[in-house]
Amino acid sequence: MEATLGNESLARSRTQRFYLWMAVVFVLIAFGGFTPTYWAPVARGMFHVPPIVHIHGALLFSWTLFYLLQTVLVASGRTPRHRSWGLFGISLFSVMVCSILVTRVTLMHFEDLQGFGEASLRFSAIAFCSVPLLVAFFALAISNIRRPEIHKRFMYLLMSGLMIPALARIFLTMLAPAGAMGPPPPFVVIPPTLTASLLIVVALVHDWRTRGRPHPVYVYGGIMLIAWTILIVPFANTNFWLNISRSVRALGG
Repeated sequence: MEATLGNESLARSRTQRFYLWMAVVFVLIAFGGFTPTYWAPVARGMFHVPPIVHIHGALLFSWTLFYLLQTVLVASGRTPRHRSWGLFGISLFSVMVCSILVTRVTLMHFEDLQGFGEASLRFSAIAFCSVPLLVAFFALAISNIRRPEIHKRFMYLLMSGLMIPALARIFLTMLAPAGAMGPPPPFVVIPPTLTASLLIVVALVHDWRTRGRPHPVYVYGGIMLIAWTILIVPFANTNFWLNISRSVRALGG
């Protein structure tokens, strides 16, 4: 009995450390990925965009830091404090999602004035179509708040999905043609999506080592994240989406 309890305690400790270190990885990806295209230009005073872009950036990075804080609280045994921050987390996530939508609509107008109207409409599919899946992961995490083994895995899936834009900036910085301007084509989301899926693979391996089998949330949720994101690419090139995005842009003024 004591040996069994000891093994369970060791496995729990290893799992808490795993999620803590991965939360640190998420922060590093979020900051490092946006450094060449956002943080560095802002520091040099060379990044001129509508103010909502800065608000959006601050909210997303704040969310990543909040996830790290929540993970630290669990790892340090302060689970009640972790739960007490729950309503704040729901509020922050809700505002963050709204900022994604408002920022994209604003940039659609901004890019249209620069002559990138149709390219902007196609590229906008990535943001608009990704939001429902991210909201679904978050809703499933919140609805399973009393089932921590499920809750933390849906939160991890959510964070993996949110890393795609930061990873995309790295790919664009390294691979974009010299002098390229305007929104990139939608297929640029595929390499960062596949890279973000490696974060889920790491979690699957951890599950295998600590549980003896991968958790279904990671298996089916990971497949859903990859398939959903990749399917956005052909959808973004349909007339149906272009008509929807024009209507959304018109609603935004």
